[in-house]
Amino acid sequence: MNTLQQEEKTDRGYKAKFVSFLLRSGALRFGDFTLKSGRKSPYMVNTGQFNTGPLLSRLGCFYAKAIHEKIELGILPKKPDVIYGAAYKGIPLAAAATIAFSAAFDEEIGYCFNRKESKDHGEGGLLVGMKPKPGDGILIIDDVMTAGTALGETVATLKKEAPEARIIGCVIAVDRMERGSGRISAVAQAQYEHGFPVFSIVDIYDVLHTLKAEALAGPAEIAAVEKYLEEYRAEKP
Repeated sequence: MNTLQQEEKTDRGYKAKFVSFLLRSGALRFGDFTLKSGRKSPYMVNTGQFNTGPLLSRLGCFYAKAIHEKIELGILPKKPDVIYGAAYKGIPLAAAATIAFSAAFDEEIGYCFNRKESKDHGEGGLLVGMKPKPGDGILIIDDVMTAGTALGETVATLKKEAPEARIIGCVIAVDRMERGSGRISAVAQAQYEHGFPVFSIVDIYDVLHTLKAEALAGPAEIAAVEKYLEEYRAEKP
């Protein structure tokens, strides 16, 4: 039995398990990183580290759990008909989450992604996979959100390519809970701008709580993240 299988047999909540999973896989790293926003961050989340079958399968299970939880709470209005991942990083996330959700909850849902350029031959078009039909509910999937720019581009693509479908939400792996272009977080700003829920498997405070409670990081690493949050923490909307 490998360490991930052993971890799954514990009684910890799925959020604590996910934080440990991020660390064990190397997807959560501490150091000195420059983000897309230009900020210098003491930590980084990179789902590109989920680069084996077992790791990607486990990641899909965590996404599926978070999605199902939001359906049960009424935050999502319905189960998604299609999970959409933007090229390129979103493609394996969409596939993994779709497989895990369908298997765990016996629900048939599709997945879809975009090409970087539209084809004018073969099946044509920009979308690949289960193309959303009129009335379908689309759930967008991503890893993290820094400024919300990528989500805006995804929304524009879907409105153009599937104008009669509905975007019901967006799920990300980690919410950094830092302010975007204004004083509120990029996630809160995206929800306000697009009118659908944006939620995460964990947020940075879940991460910090688990790191402290289970001694998964050193005092210097935790202090650096807390100092960063003091500077860039978002205000409540």
